[in-house]
Amino acid sequence: MTAGSLDNVRVFVVEDEALVTMLLEDMLEMMGCVVVGTASTIEQALAKIASAPFDIAILDVNLNGALSIDVAQKLRDMRVPFVLSTGYGRSGVPAAYHDAPVVAKPFHLHELSQALAAALKPA
Repeated sequence: MTAGSLDNVRVFVVEDEALVTMLLEDMLEMMGCVVVGTASTIEQALAKIASAPFDIAILDVNLNGALSIDVAQKLRDMRVPFVLSTGYGRSGVPAAYHDAPVVAKPFHLHELSQALAAALKPA
């Protein structure tokens, strides 16, 4: 993707740590994205993805000790691209989702941008 290609991309952020959510919001805005919603639990995420239009989601793999697989599967079923975020690297991602772009915590702007671009790239 070219510079500016993330302009106005609508992003839904699923993250259980408030400070990490704020960091992501700032980084996404710096890239030209629009954060259209956030959720900090699996239940909130499932409720919001059914009602809020967005282009891509950033999904924390571990939400308060629970794997967010139900959310990832719902996004996959809806054919909505997503990026997985984790502090454990790819080893923290269930095998069924190894094909999804992963961004490691702590986030770096360039890596986040590359992961978003990879997820949004047409198959």
